[in-house]
Amino acid sequence: MEHPTPSPCRRSFLLALGSGLVAACRRGGSGPPPGSEELGPIERQLNIYNWSDYIAPDIIPAFEREFGVRVVYDTYESAEEMQAKLQAGATGYDLVVPPTDTVEQFRATGVIAPLSGRYLPNRANLAAVFRGLGHDPEDRYAVPWQWGMTGIAWRRDKIAEPPASWGVFHDPRYRGKTTMLDDPRDVIGAFLRLRGHSANSTDPAELEAAFRDAVRAKIHLKAYLSAPVKAQLIAGDVWLAQLWNGDAAQAAREQPAIAWTLPSEGGTLWIDSMVVPASAPHPRAAHEFINFALRPDVGGALSNFTGYGTPNEAAMPMIERPVPYPSETELARLEIQKDLGRASALWDEIWTRIKTA
Repeated sequence: MEHPTPSPCRRSFLLALGSGLVAACRRGGSGPPPGSEELGPIERQLNIYNWSDYIAPDIIPAFEREFGVRVVYDTYESAEEMQAKLQAGATGYDLVVPPTDTVEQFRATGVIAPLSGRYLPNRANLAAVFRGLGHDPEDRYAVPWQWGMTGIAWRRDKIAEPPASWGVFHDPRYRGKTTMLDDPRDVIGAFLRLRGHSANSTDPAELEAAFRDAVRAKIHLKAYLSAPVKAQLIAGDVWLAQLWNGDAAQAAREQPAIAWTLPSEGGTLWIDSMVVPASAPHPRAAHEFINFALRPDVGGALSNFTGYGTPNEAAMPMIERPVPYPSETELARLEIQKDLGRASALWDEIWTRIKTA
């Protein structure tokens, strides 16, 4: 099914993503003035750290051929894994792809460096709705990579009706056939939403209730799994999984019985972005890759492979099944994850309790 390219300043999308987008649209979609930082000649190596299954197979070889740069590509399975590695002082990475709340943390702690706009002319291809967001209001540190939603994937040949609520993970009928993401923001956030609370809650009582719901669900879980659950959904070993919409779309290509839905209580609308660590040994190569990824053909190939939405408006005509912006109904049930600040320690404590319960 084909979807029309959405209007970048749809009122509903602005309401969902906040005042930063209003400002972006009022600017007419213009980004910040190009930076003047001189990075010198392009280096001959580029070290990338990204989520697994999150890049089309031809993109890296094409970049290497055109720029004469050798790319070392490492992957991670959860934001916590990536955060822990970088905040512990890991060096050597030139380009990392974190979610919005992590960008906020990295900006505040100096983990990432401002970008030099002079090397990023293709940033003009970004839709206005993906500029001036709360995690990077001046567009100085991050360039959007992909966007999507967190919901529930299920096997239609095993479960007849679409799962309507996060409460489905409490259903004993699916014991041993369900998984949730190996990610505290998604797991705890789902059970906060189940009780009508914000997925960004810092209220101890609300979080304690989410802990109890998570432990109750854990009894029925096969495991906490992120990207690797796709293979188990395809094989039929898992019938029901908390999962991102793009990963569900990837799995459905191999097994058409797999479907995805957004629960009635809502879920997370997320944006992953490209950032350059302050310790990057090859910053010019990183900038060249960001600019390369913003080409319409490259952005189109990326979303054709991942199944996720593209923030690259110029790439939309090149995507076989472009993901439309969320519907009015979905927008009312979606939140963007925010940096939890001091409450991060409380969330970490609750996640540890859930995993060891």
